[in-house]
Parts: sequence; C-alpha cells; structure tokens
Amino acid sequence: MPKEPRQRNRDNQPKGDTLTRNLVLGMVGLVVVSGVIFTVLDRQSAKKTDFDVAIEKVDSSNNGPILNASIDPADDFGIAFNKGTLPRIEIWEDPQCPFCKDFETEMGDYLDEIVRGNQAEVTYRLTSFLGNESAQAANAAFCAADEGRFLDYHKAIYTVQGREGSGTYTVANLLEIGNRLGITTDSFNSCVSENKYADRAKAVYDSMPKYNVKGTPTVFINGTLWQRSGVEFKLDEFKAAVEAAK
Repeated sequence: MPKEPRQRNRDNQPKGDTLTRNLVLGMVGLVVVSGVIFTVLDRQSAKKTDFDVAIEKVDSSNNGPILNASIDPADDFGIAFNKGTLPRIEIWEDPQCPFCKDFETEMGDYLDEIVRGNQAEVTYRLTSFLGNESAQAANAAFCAADEGRFLDYHKAIYTVQGREGSGTYTVANLLEIGNRLGITTDSFNSCVSENKYADRAKAVYDSMPKYNVKGTPTVFINGTLWQRSGVEFKLDEFKAAVEAAK
C-alpha cells in the first residue's frame, strides 16, 4: 500500500549532521564532568583553607607549665587533675560537638585556672559518639596528656574545630596542632600516627550509659548534673555553682 504523502515527506527529510551532533553532545558532557571535578576540588580546597586559617591561631606562646594528669582504667580513662580535691568537676565532651566548643570558649580559661591553681578536681572524659574523627582527636588528646600538655592541646582542638565529618581531625592535622604547640617528640608523633589509645577512646564512649550521659557537653559537680538556666553557657553561672560546691 503506498504511503500517505505527509508520511513519505517525513521519511525523506535529511537526518542531520551526525558528526556535528556527536561533537556537541561530547562537549556538553565534558563541561558537565569538568564542573563536577572543579566542584570537588573547590570543596577540598575550602576545607583545607578553613583549617589553615584556624591553625594560625594555635601556637605555644600561651602554653602553661607542664601538668601531668592521672588516667586510671578503673575510672574509665578519665583524664583527671588534682585527684582528691573538692569540688569534683567532670566534663563529658565530644571533640566535634559544636556546643562543647561553646562551653570551652566560655569556661576554658576558668577551668584552666582552677586546675593549675589546684582549686578543684577536674576530670575530662572525651567521648566519640560523633564518629571516627572524634575518636582520632580523643586519641591525640591522650597522647598530649602523656607529654603533660593535655590542657593546651584540648584548647587547640576546639580552636580548629570544623564541621562534623569535615576532615578537620585527620592524623596530619592532629600532628600539626601538636607541632604548633611545641609537642614534637617521637613518642607523641608515633602515638597519634599509630592511634595508640584507640582502646581508651572506645572505653570512654562505652562508659556513657554507666554515667547516664546521653549527650555533650554534660557536666557533673560533686556528682550532681549541672544544668544551665538557658540556651547560652554563662561563666558567672558556672562559677557560682562551683563555688557553692566547695
């Protein structure tokens, strides 16, 4: 049966320049792939830049004297100072927790003062429920404690803190923090690189239910949960609670 004229005309139309069409499609694909590559590189560069900017705030000029901590497996590897002194302050933190950074920003200098002045027993419990980077940072903090530099390193961890899972607490960056603080011993470098205290970091995490800790920061004063009055951490409020517990 002969085809209708309209269908025959459509069949006889030229198919177009296949080579040109393929070249155009190829160019479009190349642009898309290039855009993806540059986006990934830009994100990696931004992360690196964020850390590079933050690490410039870390140096050894504000280091305090060497201060040794007591770390006891029977105490679930809490990093404790001035054992037996009252009041007793316990601080649960996760290095990636932004609220822990807020707490350190507001209370850090005061806690440093009362620890170094032997005015209270202060125990830091670095947990890692936010993932592997938290565990790596906790391990590095234990390594710094071996060098008598926990307080300085602890402060620096929060100085450089990035977004959760952003790659801030890599082994290389944790070593760089130590380097900026003057912690350059072979023992520290190998401790961080080999994740020497991974078991301690895990033990602290595993002990959270034992202490009924469900989030961070959680602070106990003489065994009683400290509760702030509002959203913000207020130094005067915390000081008053510590003084009342003496």
